[in-house]
Amino acid sequence: MKLRSMLLLSLLFAAAAPCGATMEPQQLAQIQQAVEDLLRQQTAGLPGRVSYTVGAIESRLSLAQCPAAEAFIPAGVRLWGNANIGVRCNGSNAWTIYVPVTVRISTGIVIAARALTQARPIEAADMLIQEGDLTQLPASVVTDPALALGRSVTHNVAAGQPLRQDLLRSQPVVQQGQSVTVRSQGAGFKVSTEGKALTTAAEGQVTQVRIASGQTVSGIAHAGAIVDIQ
Repeated sequence: MKLRSMLLLSLLFAAAAPCGATMEPQQLAQIQQAVEDLLRQQTAGLPGRVSYTVGAIESRLSLAQCPAAEAFIPAGVRLWGNANIGVRCNGSNAWTIYVPVTVRISTGIVIAARALTQARPIEAADMLIQEGDLTQLPASVVTDPALALGRSVTHNVAAGQPLRQDLLRSQPVVQQGQSVTVRSQGAGFKVSTEGKALTTAAEGQVTQVRIASGQTVSGIAHAGAIVDIQ
């Protein structure tokens, strides 16, 4: 069975690329240009500094001449790192080939300037900006130090390691059992009262508070032990 499969592959290759057949330089240039044009269009809105390279095009293929070769992104393919772009020719002598490409996105990423431990708020001195290739890093890597400032890591991070948003958590601004100020305002009124937080919450998270009357209310936690009720 293995020998039969190899023989079939050999016959298919022989049909696609007859002995001595090579693609004309003009046709190679046309395919290369179509791929580069598509890459330029599709990567224009990506962050950072984008660079791309087009891999070798199989010159031994014997393809019919095409007035206008069309490059396309195959279904499920993302122009990120190593990928393949399709090039096709429609009409009576239709053909489709796939060309390897490499897309790189260089930008500043946030790394730990020193070892970071859990629960300790991250300070500006804890971070450095280092050039990195986004296509070779996790999607959640931090590129803006402001997104990590004041937050903490969920587990220890060694110096030089990139910071990731999925490994960061916000510091609580309201602790369970803490006395808080509950504020409420609307059209023509603004009131506040004291209460005790029933849950711990970070900035912008919902927390529950028991006010002096014994009623339990829910509100948005803010720095300074403040809970706003909508």
